[in-house]
Amino acid sequence: MSTKASIKDEDFVFENTPVRIIVNRNCPKIELAGLKIGPFQEGKEYEVMFWIAEELEKAGITHLREEEMLDAMKLHKIHWKERVQSVKEISSLPEDFYPRLRRYLSSLREDAVKKPEKMKEYERMSGLSRDIVDCRLKKIISLASTSAQTEQFLKSMTKEERAIYKRLHAIISNWRKKILKVG
Repeated sequence: MSTKASIKDEDFVFENTPVRIIVNRNCPKIELAGLKIGPFQEGKEYEVMFWIAEELEKAGITHLREEEMLDAMKLHKIHWKERVQSVKEISSLPEDFYPRLRRYLSSLREDAVKKPEKMKEYERMSGLSRDIVDCRLKKIISLASTSAQTEQFLKSMTKEERAIYKRLHAIISNWRKKILKVG
């Protein structure tokens, strides 16, 4: 499976993951192509699939619970943890970190297009995100090039990271065998 397919698969899984929403205003039952959601009562919490939550939020009916969202403060905390650890350590991230990160950055970019004063925030968070990804990737490459793999290290990786680790580890191991092959 290609890395691109793996990321698309994880996005699909994420889109269909249940999330908690809070209702902003009353809403009658909604029925679309056999799918029924609601009715929703203002102020109450409900659980729906992420893609439904996104559509309800666009319509102004609901918003995600704060715990469900990625924001600048959470991103700074992740960045700090990643930077203070040695190359042999990787902090644990939620399995759905990368789909949430892509959506967070996309939302910031949309805001920046509508309000140019938001461009600096988008650029800052985009840079911070690249730094987190680069830092984690260096650690994954380092681990993939060693023969030893610790279970804890693998548990701390997201699915996307485990996929790239496995591919790199296989390529490097195969290369190493060919290089050291005698006769």
